[in-house]
Amino acid sequence: MSKFQGCLDTYATEFGKIKVKFDEDLLKAVTKGCGPSIYNPDSSKVSSSDQTELDRVKTNFLIKKLGLTEDDDLDGAIKKVIDTLGTSNRNKYRAMFYYLLVKHYKKESVYS
Repeated sequence: MSKFQGCLDTYATEFGKIKVKFDEDLLKAVTKGCGPSIYNPDSSKVSSSDQTELDRVKTNFLIKKLGLTEDDDLDGAIKKVIDTLGTSNRNKYRAMFYYLLVKHYKKESVYS
């Protein structure tokens, strides 16, 4: 099994734990878009208690990658994703976090 497939399997297991159905092809595309960060234990996860990290997600992913603006309630969407993944869950994987944001804003076309 490849390292990439191992990451996808981990994400599938984590989505199962929180009972979230997901599109495998979209998850694979979002994960590829994360690049090598998925292999690093620190950068593979989003720290929801670090405002600098959340601002980075907002700027680099939501605004630059998905083309959203501040008028799109970016903080509200991030909060919703944190709640979905579980506020006490320490495994807020970046690929899963981004996947849920893509689904929230219906921006699947960015990855097609």
